[in-house]
Amino acid sequence: MKINSMRERLLASTMMGSALALALAATPAFAQQADVEELVVTGSRIPQPNLVTTSPVTQVTGADIDTAGVTRVEDLVNQLPQAFAAQNSTVSNGSTGTATVDLRGLGATRTLVLVDGKRMPYGSPLQGGSAPDLNQIPGQLVERVEVLTGGASAVYGSDALSGVVNFIMRKNFEGVEVDLQHAFYMHHNDYDGPGNLRNVIAGRAATNPAQYKLPDDNVMDGKSWEYNLIMGVNAPDGKGNITAYVGYRNNDAILQANRDFSACSLGASFNNGGNDFTCGGSGTSFPGQFTPDFAAGNVFTIGGTAAAPTFVPYSTTANAYNFGPLNYFQRPDERYVLGMFGNYQISDTVEVYSQLMFMNYQTVAQIAPSGNFFNTSSINCGSPLLSAQQRTTIGCDAAEIAADASTPLFIGRRNVEGGGRQDDLEYITYRGVLGLRGNITEGWDYDISAQYAKVSLSRTYLNDFSVTRLGRALDVISVNGVPTCRSVTTGEDPNCVPYNIFQPGGVTSEALNYLQIPLVLRGHTVQTVVTAAVTGDLGTVGIQSPWSERAVQLAFGAEYRRDGLKTTPDTSFQTGEGAGQGGATLGVSGTTEVYDIFAEVQVPLIEDMPFARLVSLDAAYRWSDYQGRESTNTWKVGADWAPVEDVRFRGSFQKAVRAPNVIELFTGQGFNLFDMDDDPCGPTGTATLAQCVATGVPAAAFRSPALTSPAGQYNFLQGGNPDLNPEEGETTTFGVVFTPTFLPGFNFSVDYFKITVDGLVSTFGALNVLEACYQQNIQAQCARINRNNLGQLWVGEGHVEDLNTNIGGLQTSGVDVVANYGLELERFGLSDVGRLSFNFVGTWLKELVIDPGPLVDAYDCAGFYGNQCSDNAPPNPEWRHRFRVSWQSPWNLEVSGTWRHFSEVTIYQDPPTTNVRPDRTLEAQNYFDLAATWQVRDNARLRFGANNIFDRDPPLSSIVGTTGNGNTYPQTYDALGRYVFIGLTANF
Repeated sequence: MKINSMRERLLASTMMGSALALALAATPAFAQQADVEELVVTGSRIPQPNLVTTSPVTQVTGADIDTAGVTRVEDLVNQLPQAFAAQNSTVSNGSTGTATVDLRGLGATRTLVLVDGKRMPYGSPLQGGSAPDLNQIPGQLVERVEVLTGGASAVYGSDALSGVVNFIMRKNFEGVEVDLQHAFYMHHNDYDGPGNLRNVIAGRAATNPAQYKLPDDNVMDGKSWEYNLIMGVNAPDGKGNITAYVGYRNNDAILQANRDFSACSLGASFNNGGNDFTCGGSGTSFPGQFTPDFAAGNVFTIGGTAAAPTFVPYSTTANAYNFGPLNYFQRPDERYVLGMFGNYQISDTVEVYSQLMFMNYQTVAQIAPSGNFFNTSSINCGSPLLSAQQRTTIGCDAAEIAADASTPLFIGRRNVEGGGRQDDLEYITYRGVLGLRGNITEGWDYDISAQYAKVSLSRTYLNDFSVTRLGRALDVISVNGVPTCRSVTTGEDPNCVPYNIFQPGGVTSEALNYLQIPLVLRGHTVQTVVTAAVTGDLGTVGIQSPWSERAVQLAFGAEYRRDGLKTTPDTSFQTGEGAGQGGATLGVSGTTEVYDIFAEVQVPLIEDMPFARLVSLDAAYRWSDYQGRESTNTWKVGADWAPVEDVRFRGSFQKAVRAPNVIELFTGQGFNLFDMDDDPCGPTGTATLAQCVATGVPAAAFRSPALTSPAGQYNFLQGGNPDLNPEEGETTTFGVVFTPTFLPGFNFSVDYFKITVDGLVSTFGALNVLEACYQQNIQAQCARINRNNLGQLWVGEGHVEDLNTNIGGLQTSGVDVVANYGLELERFGLSDVGRLSFNFVGTWLKELVIDPGPLVDAYDCAGFYGNQCSDNAPPNPEWRHRFRVSWQSPWNLEVSGTWRHFSEVTIYQDPPTTNVRPDRTLEAQNYFDLAATWQVRDNARLRFGANNIFDRDPPLSSIVGTTGNGNTYPQTYDALGRYVFIGLTANF
C-alpha cells in the first residue's frame, strides 16, 4: 500500500517528471474539451438555473478541488458550512473504511448522494456503512458539486431527508488529459494550547519512556500520490462521445505518536484549582493490571526481575496504558478507479447514454494493541508461571497451591509485543447505468434508465487475541518441570503455548503465534434502480398563464428500487472470540424494495410586470410503496417572487420520508462502545447507593474507582429492529436573492432553514438510559442496565441495552449566507492587472435539538460537543464560514486565499457543572489556505499551495472517545498540520 522500495520511489518520480517534460514540450492543438450539453439541476427533474430555484443550492466546482489540492472529494465537501463531519480518512476506531457526507448534522444516512442525478449505492455492508461512499468519485472528473440542503424526498425518494449532494461529471470530453499530484503534511510540534500538555508528557516520559515520548520537533508525513488519466473521443459522425478515466491514489499512514498533542491519551483534572490535562489511559495496561478483588481495591502490576518476578501495587496514574500513539491519525489507503461516461444519438428521438464505474479500495484502520481485556477471571494457584510472592499476594495458601485450586484473578494486559490491532478493509465496487432519452414530440421528452451497483467487502481483522486460547494459555501446569498448557495434557488443544505475562520479558513469539488469530468477514450490497420519467412543456397544449411568457412545466414518472445486503462473518467474529472486539459480530442479511410514482410541476404565473418581474409556483409529489407492507406520501410546494430584476424572494415547504435501511432493520445484536465521563455509581457519580444496588452494583463497590473505565468507554448492546417505522421530516426554507444590476458580477442570498424529523430511526442512547434510570427512577430503563458481578459496565458482559428504535426526533434550524462577486481591477484605474473574485459561504446554526422521547428532556447541541451531543455528530459550532479571494492575473497565474472559520463550542453537560477543566470550551478556529495555478503552456497547468498555512494546532479534549480521534475531532478541525501540494494537468 506504500511506495516502500527505492525502485518504486524512483519509478514514481520518473513518471511525474516525464509527464511534466511531455506537457511542456507537447503541441496544444489536440487539447479540446467540449461544453457540457446535458443540463443537470439538483432538486428538480425540470431544468432551471440554480439562482432561480425555490430551494437553495450551494455549488463547488472542479476548480475548487484543484485549489484545495484535495485527493479525497469528501475533504472538499466537508468544508462547506452545511456539511458536518462524518466517516473519513481520519477515523480509525469504528471506521467502516468509507468516506461519507452529513448535511445539517442529521446523519449521513439522511443525505442522498447522486452522480449526474442518479443514486449511489450503500457504501458498506458494515454497521454504520449504509451512506454512499465518496471514495467512488473520481475527483478529477468532477465538473461541479451541487449541494441542496433540505428535504428532497418528493423528487428523489427516500434518504434525501436532509438534502442532496449531486456530483456533476465532465462529459463529452475530447482528447487526452493527464493529472498528477503529490502532497504531504508538515507540522511543527510545539503545542501551546490549554492544558500544559507538553510538560505533562515530558514528565511522564521521564518515568515511563517505553510509553511516553514527545515526537520530533518537525515532522513531514502523510505523503500522498495521485495519478489520473482522462481520455475522450467523439463519434466520427459527431453524434456521440465516450469519456473514459483511470486513476490511482496512495496515502501514507500517520500515527498519533507523530503529533505532540496526541502522544498521550488525555485525561482531565477537575476541581483542583488547576486547568491542566493529564495523561489518562486504559486499565488494560502493560505490564498489566491484576485484580483478585475489584471491590477491595487489591490491584497489582508486575514488578521485580525476570528471575524474581513480583506483584506490586498498581497505580492508575503511573500504570494506565497510553493507548493513543499506535492509533492511525490518517489511515493509509490505496485506490484504483476506472470508468466511462458515454452517449450516442441513435436517431432524432433516441439517445443512449451510460455510466460505468469501478473502484478497488483498500485501507487499514489501526488502533491500540489487543490483549486480555479482563476476558479471564481466574487462575490456578499451582501455575508454574507464578512466583511464590505472586501466589501469596493473590491469596493462594499452601493447601490451594498443593491442590492447584482456582482463585479469582481478573487480568487487563496489553499485547504490546504483537503490535496494534489492524482492521484491513478492501472494497470492490461496480456501478453501471444504461439509459435512453429523447424527444417524444415537440416540448416533451422522456428518460428511461436502469442501474445496478454492487459493493463487495473483504474484511480481515489482524493481531487480535482468541478468548478461548487466552484462557487455555493461562491455565498452565508443570510437566517434568516444564510449564505446559493443561489443554495439551488432556489432548483438548495440543497446539497451546503458555502465555507468561507474570514475568518481565516472559512472552514468547510462539505464544503470540498461538494466541493471535485473524477474524474474517465477507459482505456485499446490491442496488437495482429502474426509473422512467417524462418532462414536458404544457404550453404545447395551451396550459399557460396569460401573464407569463413561459408555459407550465411538468415532470412525472415511476421508479423501482431494491437494496440488498449480506455479511458473513467467520466463526470467530460470530462467537465473540476476538478479545479486543467488545462482543460478537453477527451476520446481516435482508432486502428492501420500493415502488414509487412521482410528479413535479412548475407554474410561471407572472413575468415582466410592475412589482412582478417574476412570480412562480412549483410543487412535487411522490407515493411510495414498501414491499406492500406500508406506503408513504411525500410532497413539496414552493414559490418565488421577484418584484424587480435585482431582488427575488423564495420559499418552500416539504414533507420528506426516509424508510429504515437494511442495516437498521436487520443488524444482529452485539456489543459496541459509548463514551461517558464516569459511571453514575462511580467516584464522581450522582446516583444513590439504593439506586446503584438495585441495578446490580455490590454495596461495597459503590463509588469505587473500579466502576470507572480509564478510557472513558463503556459497553452497550446494539442491534437492528425489523419493526421500525419510516421517519417523517418537514423542511421549511425561505430567503432572498440579490443580483443588483448596479453592481455587475455580484450576487447575494440569505436563506432560513428549519428541518424537523419525527420518529427518528436511532437509539435511545446509553447515556439517556442511565439518566432515565438514575435521575428519573424509570424502572423500564433501569432494566436495560446489565452490570457484571462487580457492578461494572466496561468489563466483560457489563453493558447498557440500546437497540434501534424510533425515538422522538431531531430538529435543526439556522441561516445560510452566500455571496459572490467578481470585478475587473481596471475599474479602479488599475489596467492590465487582472481580475478579483470573492466567494463567501456561511451558516449560522440556531438549533440542533435531539429529542430522545417522552422519558428524557430534549437537548440542544448547537454550540456544544461531547457526551449526549457526540451521539449525533462531532462539534456543532454555531457559526461556520468559508471565504475565498482569487486574483486572476493577466500573466496566466491565478492566486487564491481561503479563510475557514469555526466558532467555539462548549462541552455539553446536563446538569451543568462547575468543574474546572481545560477542555470545557474548544476555542474558535481559523484556518488560512493559499493556492496558485500557473498556466505554463496552453496545454499544461501547474498548481501548488498549502492549506492551514500557519500550521494551527487543533483544540483538544479528553472526552472525544470513539467519535473523535487523537484527542480532537479531525473530521472537523485540521489536526494534521500544514498540508502542502503540487500538481500538474496536461492536455493533448
